Parts: sequence; C-alpha cells; structure tokens
Amino acid sequence: MTLKDIVAIAGKPGLYKILKLTRNGMIVEAMEGKPVKFVVNASHRISVLKEISIYTHTQEESIPLGEVFNTIKEKQGESTIDVDIKDQGALLRFLEGVVPDYDRDKVYASDVKKLVSWYNTLLEKAPEVFEEEKASEEDTEKEDKPTETSEETKAEKKDEEASK
Repeated sequence: MTLKDIVAIAGKPGLYKILKLTRNGMIVEAMEGKPVKFVVNASHRISVLKEISIYTHTQEESIPLGEVFNTIKEKQGESTIDVDIKDQGALLRFLEGVVPDYDRDKVYASDVKKLVSWYNTLLEKAPEVFEEEKASEEDTEKEDKPTETSEETKAEKKDEEASK
C-alpha cells in the first residue's frame, strides 16, 4: 500500500484506503474503527495523500506529504507522535521541528492536527507506506541526478561517431 492508495474525505474523520475504482467514484474502507466500506462518488471532496503537500518558503514552494512523513519517521523512529493536539502552539512548534521553513501564513494548526493524526494512523495500520515512500523518494533522487561522464569518454564517443 502506498500514499496513492489512501484518501481523506472532506467532512469525514480519518483516512480511507481505496479498495476499487468504479465508474462514478470508488469503494473505500475506513482505516480506523470498524472496517466500514462505502462508495464515494464525484460529489465528495476526496484528497489522495500522495497529492497533498505542505506550503514552504523554499524554491519549490511546497514539500510532499510523503517527504514530511519520512522526516517525522527519521526523528520519531517507530513511536507515534505525542503532541497535545488541543494546543495550537505545540502543534506549530512540532511542525517547525520537522519542516522549519513551512509557510506560517498558509499552514494552520488544524492542518498540523490532521498531519499528526494521519501519521499516527498510518504508523499503526499501514507501516509499509513509509517504506514504499522512502524507496520511491530514493528512486526520484537517482533519476534527478545527471550522470557524470569524463571528458575522455565524451571524446571517445565523438571519435566513434566520426569514424562511422
């Protein structure tokens, strides 16, 4: 299971895993509480976790939720986040410890509350998500790095092309 298999539905608490796509929407199952299954159609506002990011003041202007989760996992280890979700200051201080350059005008304490709740749920119900995200993040970094070729190799390629 990856973050693209998990959704948040506006107006409904918690996270839901996608079981099957339908013509008009999808069938989802609650990840917390009783495993309730139901159909979600186009009238619901659905957010796939893979597509969510946190606003920052960096050049990219946001950081994907998967990267934030990986940073939290590196700092927290296998333990859940223990922060008072009723204290807005504590929530924002926690986020500052994870994403120091987050945009304070666009990210609210309620967003951090969801982040903490989602992280704890995923850690308990779907810990494999973190391994998948870390692996896909490493693959992306490898693709982004240009391959270095020495000047000699470039010259050899030119010589080969010229001799053909």
